[in-house]
Amino acid sequence: MIIKPLPPNVQQLLAATGSPPRLTAHLTLVHDAAQSLTERIHAAWPDVAFDREAVLFGAATHDIGKVVYPLEMQRPGDAHEEAGVWLLQQHGVAENLARFARTHGQWNDESAKLEYMLVALADKVWKGKREDLLEQAVADLIAARSGEAVWKVWLQVDDILSDVAAFADERLSFQAGHPVQ
Repeated sequence: MIIKPLPPNVQQLLAATGSPPRLTAHLTLVHDAAQSLTERIHAAWPDVAFDREAVLFGAATHDIGKVVYPLEMQRPGDAHEEAGVWLLQQHGVAENLARFARTHGQWNDESAKLEYMLVALADKVWKGKREDLLEQAVADLIAARSGEAVWKVWLQVDDILSDVAAFADERLSFQAGHPVQ
């Protein structure tokens, strides 16, 4: 498996914020999973519009608030979400992109966009975790936009996620090879 690097602008942003190696590795892996996920979704449903570049930026920066709350790299917590929005905006990132730092943890809000759900999905599936409610919500949105039957969409989404999750062990090993601090 070849892990695709983060875009240069995100690499610069992470360096400027003092992102520790483990966090940078995590963001790289989620970004990599999001690339595969969005490529496959676009190939399967080319008429379903979504902002792929925003999804990729969101995946690459969604946990940046853990720079402010480093303990959340080792245990659960959501204080990093608002901190991430603030940190991104302090570095000149537009609000529509900075909000991914918040929405990756709030994908089940009724106003959630497909883009937010795709970042949340990439944040789960990179490590092989499957989230039934999230996957169903993505399938429902794609079905509504494509006119295809939900069950058909869900089967394809399931196949896509299985393929992306197949590299979970390699991704987990890659992340573990980077120090937390």
